[in-house]
Amino acid sequence: MSDKKVRVNLKNPIDISIPLKGNFENPRAWYQDKPLIEPIVMGDWVGKVSRGASVNFNNISFSPHAHGTHTESYGHISEECFSVNQALKTFFFLSAVITVTPENKGGDQVITKSIINKIWADTQAEAMIIRTLPNDESKKTRLWSDSNWPYLEEEAAKFLKEKGVNHLLIDLPSVDRERDDGKLLAHKAFWNFPEAPRKDATITEMIFVPNNVEDGKYLLNLQIASFENDASPSKPVLYKIL
Repeated sequence: MSDKKVRVNLKNPIDISIPLKGNFENPRAWYQDKPLIEPIVMGDWVGKVSRGASVNFNNISFSPHAHGTHTESYGHISEECFSVNQALKTFFFLSAVITVTPENKGGDQVITKSIINKIWADTQAEAMIIRTLPNDESKKTRLWSDSNWPYLEEEAAKFLKEKGVNHLLIDLPSVDRERDDGKLLAHKAFWNFPEAPRKDATITEMIFVPNNVEDGKYLLNLQIASFENDASPSKPVLYKIL
């Protein structure tokens, strides 16, 4: 984070992550089934207090990219195994929340550079949180597969990179088009890949920003699990700047 001092009330956090559930109330994308959260079974022993065990002892099976809020490094699109745990070394960032209505382009809903530039003029944000309209609670449980969700235009991603945004957060399964023949234009533009990858930059997808959260400046605490993987489930939390 920059050296600029800000005042926040730590007693009023705004959690914009989607909790992982082991059922069909969990959001799903990329043609994956629901996550599984199940007790370990060893012979006659079942890791569940209600079935006689002294503890609850579960295995969890899920995909970070398909099953909820996750943060990823450029290792998501590179041959190099570069983990998000190595990319994210600081966790508090000056951020901006903006709300956008994607533009219809050839049957797609696209978040353009022009849309972002009209809404956001402040160049001091290290993190950008994008809430798309329409916005409702169904995003927390939606089956996204085969839905052609809205996506970020390549020039919009490049614009954010050039404005110094290091951490991009969005309430969609991907910043890119669901079916784009592997082009991944927004991912590549934001990470400046493959020319000179921005190793400390991250993309967080499948967040949910409630409607009662106003657009504006916030302090972002971006928390991840310590996975040595291209992506990790994450818990971005906002604090309103006083």
